[in-house]
Amino acid sequence: MQPTSPTKVALVTGSGRRRVGNAVAVALAERGYAIVLHYHRSADEAQQTVRELEARGARAVALRADVAEEGDVQRLFAETLARFGRLDALVTAAAVWESRPLAEVTAAEVQRQFAVNALGTFLCCREAGRIMVAQSEGGAIVTIGDWACRRPYRHYAAYFISKGTIPTMTRMLAVELAAENPRVRVNCILPGPVMPPADLSQAEVQGAIAGTLLKRPGTPQNIAQAALFLIENDYVTGVCLPVDGGRTIG
Repeated sequence: MQPTSPTKVALVTGSGRRRVGNAVAVALAERGYAIVLHYHRSADEAQQTVRELEARGARAVALRADVAEEGDVQRLFAETLARFGRLDALVTAAAVWESRPLAEVTAAEVQRQFAVNALGTFLCCREAGRIMVAQSEGGAIVTIGDWACRRPYRHYAAYFISKGTIPTMTRMLAVELAAENPRVRVNCILPGPVMPPADLSQAEVQGAIAGTLLKRPGTPQNIAQAALFLIENDYVTGVCLPVDGGRTIG
């Protein structure tokens, strides 16, 4: 396959399902990016988004990978290059988020969530970094952490262990990649209550909203707006930006 060369290309992991990653991908498409929608199991939803984006005149493709598997991640980025010839933005929205009382958390569960949330983020950033440092224009990486790693709540031990690595990883990558190409930037978004999981009780949802200063839930589009800012502002790197309605200090 001969690569094509649109003005800009963005890969968003975890963008198959209609959640935060999908909103980010749609926002980037509206900015003129060619979009690689990454999915693991949500093939039908990812393909539906591709059709919708193409109907609006955007260029898009859906590619499957298990971000916890190094070979899968390498193939994902190799296919992105084969199709589009470059990579200008990466947003790492792929994650697992599961509840379990601390006494019931197994080593296998910690390892699985760490493999997706921490190792998966690292593997994708490493591959994107390799591409971006070789481009004169560099590129922008946006990781997705969680505001609550600073104020963790109960029953998500495996999740917080894995997500807690993201801010440190972001700063490390910003330093490492800028040393190779100062046009490569890495930043992080720390979402608040923007799209609670379906299994969260109504009391938990209302409690999270009540803890914000703005007293209302956010939306995936709020995260997409932050991602656009971090991708487009070329003098911001190594930053972890809460998008949480003031939940961190509420």
